[in-house]
Amino acid sequence: MTKARLVLENGALFEGVAFGRIGEAQGEVVFNTSHTGYQEILTDPSYKGQMVCMTYPLIGNYGANTRDVESERIWASGFIVGELSELYSNFEAEFGLDEYLKAQGVMGISGIDTRRLVRMLREQGAMQGVISTETDIAKLIAKAQAVPKMNGQDLASVVTRGKTFTLKGDAPNYRVVAFDFGMKENILRMLVQSGCEVTVVPAQMSAEEVLRLSPDGIFLSNGPGDPEAVGYAIETIKHLANPKKAGREMVMFGICLGHQLLALALGAETYKLKFGHHGGNHPVKNLLTGKIEITAQNHGFAVNLKTLPKVLELTHLNLYDQTVEGFRHKKLPIFCVQYHPEASPGPHDSHYLFDEFTALMAKYKF
Repeated sequence: MTKARLVLENGALFEGVAFGRIGEAQGEVVFNTSHTGYQEILTDPSYKGQMVCMTYPLIGNYGANTRDVESERIWASGFIVGELSELYSNFEAEFGLDEYLKAQGVMGISGIDTRRLVRMLREQGAMQGVISTETDIAKLIAKAQAVPKMNGQDLASVVTRGKTFTLKGDAPNYRVVAFDFGMKENILRMLVQSGCEVTVVPAQMSAEEVLRLSPDGIFLSNGPGDPEAVGYAIETIKHLANPKKAGREMVMFGICLGHQLLALALGAETYKLKFGHHGGNHPVKNLLTGKIEITAQNHGFAVNLKTLPKVLELTHLNLYDQTVEGFRHKKLPIFCVQYHPEASPGPHDSHYLFDEFTALMAKYKF
Protein backbone atom coordinates (compact mmCIF):
# COMPACT_ATOMS: atom_id res chain seq x y z
CA MET A 1 0.00 0.00 0.00
CA THR A 2 1.19 3.49 -0.87
CA LYS A 3 0.32 6.28 1.52
CA ALA A 4 -1.34 9.34 0.02
CA ARG A 5 -2.70 12.66 1.19
CA LEU A 6 -5.61 14.85 0.20
CA VAL A 7 -4.87 18.50 0.95
CA LEU A 8 -7.41 21.30 0.48
CA GLU A 9 -6.73 24.95 -0.24
CA ASN A 10 -7.75 25.82 3.34
CA GLY A 11 -4.91 23.65 4.66
CA ALA A 12 -7.08 20.69 5.71
CA LEU A 13 -5.20 17.37 5.56
CA PHE A 14 -6.67 13.87 5.01
CA GLU A 15 -4.34 10.88 5.05
CA GLY A 16 -5.16 7.62 3.31
CA VAL A 17 -3.98 5.08 0.76
CA ALA A 18 -3.44 5.68 -2.97
CA PHE A 19 -5.11 3.54 -5.63
CA GLY A 20 -5.35 3.75 -9.38
CA ARG A 21 -2.45 5.74 -10.82
CA ILE A 22 0.20 6.51 -8.22
CA GLY A 23 1.40 10.11 -8.29
CA GLU A 24 -0.60 13.33 -8.01
CA ALA A 25 -3.99 14.72 -9.04
CA GLN A 26 -5.68 18.06 -8.58
CA GLY A 27 -9.02 19.78 -9.11
CA GLU A 28 -12.09 21.19 -7.44
CA VAL A 29 -13.24 18.76 -4.73
CA VAL A 30 -16.97 17.98 -4.82
CA PHE A 31 -19.11 15.25 -3.26
CA ASN A 32 -21.66 12.92 -4.85
CA THR A 33 -24.49 11.38 -2.82
CA SER A 34 -25.27 8.43 -5.13
CA HIS A 35 -24.94 4.95 -3.61
CA THR A 36 -24.04 3.27 -6.91
CA GLY A 37 -23.08 4.29 -10.42
CA TYR A 38 -19.49 5.29 -9.74
CA GLN A 39 -18.37 4.25 -13.21
CA GLU A 40 -21.00 6.41 -14.91
CA ILE A 41 -20.06 9.27 -12.59
CA LEU A 42 -16.35 9.00 -13.36
CA THR A 43 -16.97 9.01 -17.13
CA ASP A 44 -19.43 11.94 -17.11
CA PRO A 45 -17.66 14.78 -18.99
CA SER A 46 -19.35 17.28 -16.65
CA TYR A 47 -16.77 16.27 -13.99
CA LYS A 48 -13.87 17.64 -16.02
CA GLY A 49 -11.57 19.52 -13.62
CA GLN A 50 -13.12 18.01 -10.49
CA MET A 51 -12.17 15.35 -7.96
CA VAL A 52 -15.22 13.40 -6.79
CA CYS A 53 -15.78 12.26 -3.21
CA MET A 54 -18.45 9.58 -2.81
CA THR A 55 -20.52 9.99 0.37
CA TYR A 56 -21.47 6.30 0.33
CA PRO A 57 -18.69 4.63 2.37
CA LEU A 58 -18.00 1.41 0.43
CA ILE A 59 -17.07 1.80 -3.23
CA GLY A 60 -15.89 -0.77 -5.79
CA ASN A 61 -17.76 -3.85 -4.57
CA TYR A 62 -19.35 -4.52 -7.97
CA GLY A 63 -16.25 -3.83 -10.03
CA ALA A 64 -16.17 -2.14 -13.42
CA ASN A 65 -16.57 -3.01 -17.10
CA THR A 66 -16.29 -1.55 -20.58
CA ARG A 67 -20.05 -0.96 -20.99
CA ASP A 68 -21.31 1.11 -18.05
CA VAL A 69 -19.71 4.32 -19.25
CA GLU A 70 -21.05 7.73 -20.26
CA SER A 71 -18.11 8.63 -22.51
CA GLU A 72 -14.94 7.11 -23.93
CA ARG A 73 -12.82 7.91 -20.87
CA ILE A 74 -12.78 9.00 -17.23
CA TRP A 75 -13.08 12.80 -16.99
CA ALA A 76 -12.93 13.22 -13.21
CA SER A 77 -9.38 14.21 -12.28
CA GLY A 78 -9.40 12.23 -9.02
CA PHE A 79 -11.55 9.85 -6.96
CA ILE A 80 -12.03 9.98 -3.19
CA VAL A 81 -13.64 7.11 -1.24
CA GLY A 82 -14.00 6.03 2.36
CA GLU A 83 -13.31 2.36 1.73
CA LEU A 84 -12.18 0.75 -1.53
CA SER A 85 -13.41 -2.81 -1.93
CA GLU A 86 -10.64 -5.01 -3.27
CA LEU A 87 -13.16 -7.82 -3.81
CA TYR A 88 -15.97 -7.37 -6.32
CA SER A 89 -18.94 -9.50 -7.25
CA ASN A 90 -21.08 -8.78 -10.30
CA PHE A 91 -21.84 -10.95 -13.32
CA GLU A 92 -21.04 -7.99 -15.61
CA ALA A 93 -17.73 -7.07 -13.93
CA GLU A 94 -14.59 -7.38 -16.06
CA PHE A 95 -12.07 -5.88 -13.64
CA GLY A 96 -11.77 -4.08 -10.31
CA LEU A 97 -12.09 -0.35 -9.73
CA ASP A 98 -8.39 -0.04 -8.84
CA GLU A 99 -7.42 -1.72 -12.11
CA TYR A 100 -9.86 0.47 -14.04
CA LEU A 101 -8.39 3.71 -12.66
CA LYS A 102 -4.85 2.47 -13.30
CA ALA A 103 -5.69 1.75 -16.95
CA GLN A 104 -7.24 5.21 -17.31
CA GLY A 105 -4.36 7.00 -15.59
CA VAL A 106 -6.53 8.43 -12.81
CA MET A 107 -5.49 8.66 -9.17
CA GLY A 108 -7.69 7.81 -6.21
CA ILE A 109 -7.41 7.90 -2.43
CA SER A 110 -9.20 5.64 0.05
CA GLY A 111 -9.26 5.24 3.80
CA ILE A 112 -9.99 8.88 4.60
CA ASP A 113 -12.82 10.28 6.73
CA THR A 114 -15.20 11.18 3.90
CA ARG A 115 -17.86 12.30 6.38
CA ARG A 116 -15.51 14.95 7.77
CA LEU A 117 -14.60 16.01 4.24
CA VAL A 118 -18.22 16.33 3.12
CA ARG A 119 -19.19 18.33 6.22
CA MET A 120 -16.30 20.68 5.51
CA LEU A 121 -17.36 21.14 1.88
CA ARG A 122 -20.96 21.79 2.91
CA GLU A 123 -19.93 24.38 5.49
CA GLN A 124 -17.14 26.12 3.58
CA GLY A 125 -18.07 25.32 0.00
CA ALA A 126 -16.35 23.36 -2.76
CA MET A 127 -12.59 23.82 -2.58
CA GLN A 128 -9.56 23.20 -4.74
CA GLY A 129 -7.46 20.24 -3.65
CA VAL A 130 -4.56 17.93 -4.39
CA ILE A 131 -4.19 14.17 -3.94
CA SER A 132 -0.53 13.22 -3.73
CA THR A 133 2.07 10.83 -2.38
CA GLU A 134 4.20 13.93 -1.65
CA THR A 135 5.06 14.37 2.06
CA ASP A 136 5.71 18.12 2.10
CA ILE A 137 2.36 19.43 3.33
CA ALA A 138 3.23 23.11 2.90
CA LYS A 139 4.10 22.45 -0.74
CA LEU A 140 0.80 20.59 -1.26
CA ILE A 141 -1.23 23.43 0.27
CA ALA A 142 0.46 25.85 -2.13
CA LYS A 143 -0.37 23.54 -5.05
CA ALA A 144 -4.01 23.30 -3.94
CA GLN A 145 -4.29 27.07 -3.70
CA ALA A 146 -2.87 27.36 -7.23
CA VAL A 147 -5.47 25.05 -8.82
CA PRO A 148 -7.62 27.17 -11.20
CA LYS A 149 -11.13 28.00 -9.99
CA MET A 150 -14.13 26.90 -12.04
CA ASN A 151 -15.31 30.48 -12.50
CA GLY A 152 -14.38 31.73 -15.94
CA GLN A 153 -13.38 28.33 -17.35
CA ASP A 154 -14.75 27.23 -20.72
CA LEU A 155 -14.43 23.46 -20.37
CA ALA A 156 -17.10 22.63 -22.96
CA SER A 157 -14.53 23.32 -25.68
CA VAL A 158 -12.21 20.81 -23.98
CA VAL A 159 -14.62 17.88 -23.66
CA THR A 160 -16.66 18.28 -26.86
CA ARG A 161 -15.98 15.51 -29.39
CA GLY A 162 -15.10 18.10 -32.00
CA LYS A 163 -16.73 16.18 -34.84
CA THR A 164 -20.14 15.70 -36.41
CA PHE A 165 -21.80 12.28 -36.56
CA THR A 166 -25.33 10.89 -36.79
CA LEU A 167 -27.16 8.17 -34.84
CA LYS A 168 -30.62 6.80 -35.50
CA GLY A 169 -32.84 3.83 -34.79
CA ASP A 170 -35.46 2.21 -36.98
CA ALA A 171 -37.62 4.67 -38.97
CA PRO A 172 -36.91 7.87 -37.00
CA ASN A 173 -39.60 10.56 -37.07
CA TYR A 174 -37.59 13.65 -36.15
CA ARG A 175 -34.25 15.21 -37.07
CA VAL A 176 -32.43 16.58 -34.04
CA VAL A 177 -29.21 18.56 -33.94
CA ALA A 178 -27.56 17.95 -30.57
CA PHE A 179 -24.84 20.30 -29.36
CA ASP A 180 -22.11 18.35 -27.61
CA PHE A 181 -20.91 20.43 -24.66
CA GLY A 182 -19.91 17.20 -22.87
CA MET A 183 -22.88 15.00 -23.69
CA LYS A 184 -23.49 11.76 -21.82
CA GLU A 185 -24.09 8.62 -23.87
CA ASN A 186 -27.45 7.90 -22.25
CA ILE A 187 -28.83 11.17 -23.58
CA LEU A 188 -28.09 9.94 -27.09
CA ARG A 189 -29.73 6.59 -26.29
CA MET A 190 -32.85 8.32 -24.95
CA LEU A 191 -33.14 10.59 -27.99
CA VAL A 192 -32.76 7.68 -30.41
CA GLN A 193 -35.27 5.58 -28.44
CA SER A 194 -37.69 8.52 -28.65
CA GLY A 195 -37.68 8.27 -32.45
CA CYS A 196 -35.03 10.83 -33.28
CA GLU A 197 -32.29 10.86 -35.87
CA VAL A 198 -29.60 12.67 -33.89
CA THR A 199 -26.80 14.63 -35.52
CA VAL A 200 -24.24 15.44 -32.84
CA VAL A 201 -22.29 18.62 -33.54
CA PRO A 202 -19.29 20.26 -31.81
CA ALA A 203 -19.86 22.90 -29.14
CA GLN A 204 -18.50 25.61 -31.45
CA MET A 205 -20.79 24.97 -34.45
CA SER A 206 -22.41 28.16 -35.75
CA ALA A 207 -26.13 28.82 -36.04
CA GLU A 208 -25.87 29.07 -39.83
CA GLU A 209 -24.31 25.59 -40.05
CA VAL A 210 -27.02 24.16 -37.79
CA LEU A 211 -29.84 25.70 -39.83
CA ARG A 212 -28.41 24.19 -43.03
CA LEU A 213 -29.07 20.77 -41.46
CA SER A 214 -32.84 21.61 -41.34
CA PRO A 215 -33.50 20.11 -37.89
CA ASP A 216 -36.93 19.57 -36.39
CA GLY A 217 -35.44 20.32 -33.00
CA ILE A 218 -32.25 21.38 -31.26
CA PHE A 219 -30.85 19.75 -28.14
CA LEU A 220 -28.38 21.47 -25.80
CA SER A 221 -26.37 19.02 -23.73
CA ASN A 222 -24.83 18.91 -20.30
CA GLY A 223 -21.19 19.85 -19.79
CA PRO A 224 -18.58 21.18 -17.36
CA GLY A 225 -17.32 24.60 -16.34
CA ASP A 226 -18.72 28.10 -16.12
CA PRO A 227 -21.63 28.75 -18.54
CA GLU A 228 -20.75 32.45 -18.80
CA ALA A 229 -17.39 31.47 -20.29
CA VAL A 230 -19.04 29.67 -23.23
CA GLY A 231 -19.80 32.89 -25.06
CA TYR A 232 -19.75 31.40 -28.56
CA ALA A 233 -22.57 28.98 -27.63
CA ILE A 234 -24.62 31.73 -25.99
CA GLU A 235 -24.48 33.78 -29.21
CA THR A 236 -25.40 30.74 -31.31
CA ILE A 237 -28.39 29.99 -29.07
CA LYS A 238 -29.53 33.62 -29.26
CA HIS A 239 -29.56 33.32 -33.05
CA LEU A 240 -31.42 29.99 -33.07
CA ALA A 241 -33.97 31.15 -30.49
CA ASN A 242 -34.84 34.23 -32.57
CA PRO A 243 -37.55 33.29 -35.12
CA LYS A 244 -36.60 36.20 -37.38
CA LYS A 245 -32.95 35.09 -37.57
CA ALA A 246 -33.67 31.35 -37.63
CA GLY A 247 -36.47 31.70 -40.17
CA ARG A 248 -39.00 29.90 -37.94
CA GLU A 249 -39.82 29.05 -34.35
CA MET A 250 -37.21 26.48 -33.39
CA VAL A 251 -37.96 23.70 -30.90
CA MET A 252 -35.20 23.63 -28.27
CA PHE A 253 -34.54 21.41 -25.24
CA GLY A 254 -31.65 21.94 -22.84
CA ILE A 255 -30.22 19.87 -19.99
CA CYS A 256 -27.81 21.05 -17.26
CA LEU A 257 -25.20 23.29 -18.96
CA GLY A 258 -27.62 23.54 -21.90
CA HIS A 259 -30.24 24.88 -19.46
CA GLN A 260 -27.79 27.49 -18.14
CA LEU A 261 -26.73 28.55 -21.64
CA LEU A 262 -30.37 28.95 -22.67
CA ALA A 263 -30.97 31.13 -19.61
CA LEU A 264 -28.01 33.36 -20.46
CA ALA A 265 -29.04 33.59 -24.11
CA LEU A 266 -32.59 34.60 -23.12
CA GLY A 267 -31.54 37.30 -20.67
CA ALA A 268 -31.12 35.63 -17.27
CA GLU A 269 -27.97 35.33 -15.15
CA THR A 270 -26.08 32.41 -13.58
CA TYR A 271 -23.96 32.08 -10.43
CA LYS A 272 -21.65 29.58 -8.71
CA LEU A 273 -23.31 27.37 -6.10
CA LYS A 274 -21.63 26.98 -2.72
CA PHE A 275 -20.98 23.24 -3.08
CA GLY A 276 -23.04 22.19 -6.10
CA HIS A 277 -25.61 19.47 -6.58
CA HIS A 278 -24.16 16.03 -7.32
CA GLY A 279 -26.07 12.79 -6.81
CA GLY A 280 -29.03 10.60 -7.73
CA ASN A 281 -31.54 11.49 -5.01
CA HIS A 282 -32.44 15.19 -5.28
CA PRO A 283 -36.14 16.09 -4.96
CA VAL A 284 -37.53 18.51 -7.54
CA LYS A 285 -41.08 19.83 -7.73
CA ASN A 286 -42.71 20.04 -11.14
CA LEU A 287 -44.72 23.26 -10.76
CA LEU A 288 -46.87 22.42 -13.78
CA THR A 289 -48.17 19.13 -12.37
CA GLY A 290 -47.46 19.43 -8.65
CA LYS A 291 -45.59 16.13 -8.71
CA ILE A 292 -42.27 15.55 -6.96
CA GLU A 293 -39.52 13.96 -9.05
CA ILE A 294 -36.44 12.31 -7.55
CA THR A 295 -33.67 13.41 -9.87
CA ALA A 296 -30.05 12.86 -10.85
CA GLN A 297 -27.96 16.03 -10.68
CA ASN A 298 -24.46 17.21 -11.45
CA HIS A 299 -23.85 20.94 -11.58
CA GLY A 300 -21.86 23.61 -9.79
CA PHE A 301 -23.62 26.65 -11.30
CA ALA A 302 -27.28 27.66 -11.27
CA VAL A 303 -29.68 30.13 -12.89
CA ASN A 304 -30.53 33.16 -10.76
CA LEU A 305 -34.31 33.03 -10.23
CA LYS A 306 -34.56 36.77 -9.65
CA THR A 307 -33.14 37.49 -13.11
CA LEU A 308 -35.56 35.33 -15.15
CA PRO A 309 -37.20 37.60 -17.77
CA LYS A 310 -41.00 37.77 -17.72
CA VAL A 311 -41.11 35.84 -20.99
CA LEU A 312 -39.73 32.77 -19.15
CA GLU A 313 -41.87 30.64 -16.79
CA LEU A 314 -40.35 28.71 -13.89
CA THR A 315 -41.43 25.05 -14.23
CA HIS A 316 -39.25 23.09 -11.79
CA LEU A 317 -37.92 23.96 -8.33
CA ASN A 318 -35.27 22.26 -6.19
CA LEU A 319 -36.78 21.31 -2.82
CA TYR A 320 -33.42 21.30 -1.03
CA ASP A 321 -32.50 24.95 -1.61
CA GLN A 322 -35.25 26.45 -3.83
CA THR A 323 -32.92 26.87 -6.81
CA VAL A 324 -34.13 26.91 -10.42
CA GLU A 325 -34.47 23.41 -11.89
CA GLY A 326 -36.34 24.21 -15.08
CA PHE A 327 -38.14 26.85 -17.12
CA ARG A 328 -39.95 27.26 -20.43
CA HIS A 329 -40.53 30.11 -22.85
CA LYS A 330 -44.07 31.49 -22.73
CA LYS A 331 -44.25 32.15 -26.48
CA LEU A 332 -41.70 29.85 -28.14
CA PRO A 333 -41.28 26.02 -28.09
CA ILE A 334 -38.26 26.23 -25.79
CA PHE A 335 -37.83 24.44 -22.46
CA CYS A 336 -35.04 23.09 -20.28
CA VAL A 337 -34.14 21.52 -16.95
CA GLN A 338 -31.11 21.80 -14.71
CA TYR A 339 -31.13 18.14 -13.66
CA HIS A 340 -30.48 14.98 -15.71
CA PRO A 341 -33.68 13.25 -16.90
CA GLU A 342 -31.59 10.59 -18.66
CA ALA A 343 -30.13 9.62 -15.24
CA SER A 344 -27.42 6.95 -15.65
CA PRO A 345 -26.93 6.69 -12.79
CA GLY A 346 -30.14 7.66 -11.06
CA PRO A 347 -33.94 7.33 -11.05
CA HIS A 348 -36.12 7.38 -14.15
CA ASP A 349 -38.81 9.76 -12.87
CA SER A 350 -38.07 12.38 -15.52
CA HIS A 351 -37.88 10.34 -18.73
CA TYR A 352 -41.16 12.00 -19.80
CA LEU A 353 -39.21 15.12 -20.80
CA PHE A 354 -37.93 13.36 -23.92
CA ASP A 355 -41.56 12.68 -24.88
CA GLU A 356 -42.35 16.37 -24.38
CA PHE A 357 -39.49 17.20 -26.72
CA THR A 358 -40.79 14.92 -29.48
CA ALA A 359 -44.37 16.18 -28.93
CA LEU A 360 -43.18 19.75 -29.53
CA MET A 361 -41.29 18.69 -32.65
CA ALA A 362 -44.42 16.97 -33.96
CA LYS A 363 -46.40 20.16 -33.41
CA TYR A 364 -43.88 22.46 -35.07
CA LYS A 365 -42.58 20.06 -37.75
CA PHE A 366 -42.32 21.76 -41.14
